[in-house]
Amino acid sequence: MTAARVGAPRSSPCSSVRRTVLALAALCASTAASISVAQTVVEPVQNYPSRQIKIVVPFSPGGFTDVVARILSIKLGQSLGQTIIIDNRPGAGSTIGADLASKAAPDGYTLLMVSTTHVIGPFLYKSLPYDALKSFVPVGKMVEAPYVLVTNATVPASSVKDLVAYTKSKPGEVNYASSGNGSTQHLAGALFANMTQAPINHVPYRGSGQATADLVSGQVQMGFVGIPIAIQQVNAGRLKALAVTTDARSPQMPNVPTLNESGLTGYNASVWLGLLAPAGTPPEIVTRINSEVAKALAAPDTAKQLAEAGVEPTPSTPQAFGELLAAEYVKWGKVTKDTGATIN
Repeated sequence: MTAARVGAPRSSPCSSVRRTVLALAALCASTAASISVAQTVVEPVQNYPSRQIKIVVPFSPGGFTDVVARILSIKLGQSLGQTIIIDNRPGAGSTIGADLASKAAPDGYTLLMVSTTHVIGPFLYKSLPYDALKSFVPVGKMVEAPYVLVTNATVPASSVKDLVAYTKSKPGEVNYASSGNGSTQHLAGALFANMTQAPINHVPYRGSGQATADLVSGQVQMGFVGIPIAIQQVNAGRLKALAVTTDARSPQMPNVPTLNESGLTGYNASVWLGLLAPAGTPPEIVTRINSEVAKALAAPDTAKQLAEAGVEPTPSTPQAFGELLAAEYVKWGKVTKDTGATIN
């Protein structure tokens, strides 16, 4: 910093006026900002919601998370008496959408639907403009589901053991697809490769739709997909299901073993979805949304739609969801470190 010169000329009248104008402008801006904040906070909680609510979905339209969000939005909108709009903001392992939601006013009118990917991103993207845990308050967990380890129908493997042997016979030539860098599918594959020492390559896509298309066509040989995709493509003879990623078998695919049963003791990579709100959202509003979500998930027609989407309703309290987020943050941080997973 340059020191002030001794004997510097005094300010002219014009510069004095300029300083006054700038000071008044700054005061007006500060006052306007204060009024804006006050208006956001002062709205009586008992009047919530008085306008439409936005759910930011950090994935592409038509994908797993988006489908569940749209199922929920209809029933939730009916119970709250307001329109629920879905704002898809895909990219960068769900961090683009999360960043947008973290900067929204903490008034309950912007929510973020997150998956397991939310707690993976911080370990793959080193300079996120938000904190995955501290920048949000948990509203509640919603659903959970396994992934299915599948291969293209032409891959000569009918079991996990066969697949591992196949990858080792063609080191560096077998690719696995994911819905994007930092996705649960990305880390599920990295964990599989680490535990089996299978020499496979990660191929990220911008969404599960593109990844599935290349799996079916044989551009990539294997991947971890949702239950609905697995059932549809396996029944059509385009893919083969070798194992599910959870501790227990899926009721929808009871003949498909778990990875634990297939020799990978301790493997678990379920995917869950839940709602977050920007930090500072009033607890009364969080409680209201949580209660309405639980009711929506318990409705028979919603449960049927979710089952068709391959997920099981598993609602929780905000506190329980917060505990899950913290535990998953630690778990996937360790997986990222142990597997050496990186952004391609």
